[in-house]
Amino acid sequence: MSIIFLTTQLNNMENPKRENRQRVADIVLENKDLFKDLVAITFDVENKVSIKAAWILEWICTHHHLNWILPHLDEFTTNIANLKFDSAIRPCAKICEHLATAYYSKKENEVQSHLTTEHKDAIIETGFDWLITPQKIAVRAYTMNSLYFFGLEKDWIHPELANLISTKIIHESKGCKARGKFILNLIEKRQRN
Repeated sequence: MSIIFLTTQLNNMENPKRENRQRVADIVLENKDLFKDLVAITFDVENKVSIKAAWILEWICTHHHLNWILPHLDEFTTNIANLKFDSAIRPCAKICEHLATAYYSKKENEVQSHLTTEHKDAIIETGFDWLITPQKIAVRAYTMNSLYFFGLEKDWIHPELANLISTKIIHESKGCKARGKFILNLIEKRQRN
């Protein structure tokens, strides 16, 4: 199987329905060598098939193997800032949230030994860019969670995040407002302890 076969399968997906994502994910899951191609297609940002590749990448990372992204963290974290399509940004923001959650998990896991300072810095920088530019609610929610976790390690993040939430995000949609208040409460609780 090749990148051409994978691209054809992605192009044949009509929509992101669960069964469609699982069908294409199964092809990649059965041939792990295609995963690197999936990552490459996700970051072919001028091509609209990158959106469908991002859906499958997130599906695999969420429902099957988050660890599969680990050998590709350099490519992933370097290129997330270049994403153009809203529908590709959302799944990549969710992968960033999964990485942050796993990294700060009390349970030991492989993400903790693979996610470097450079990877975290790239996710943080892109995350703040996503919060100050027009993005969908889901992107903002996943990003606020990710930045909260990274702020457990980097002192400057929580004050910046709290400021952005209270001056900008809290005045947006109900969903952004609710997640923003939740994150602000977490930050305030942490400051009190």
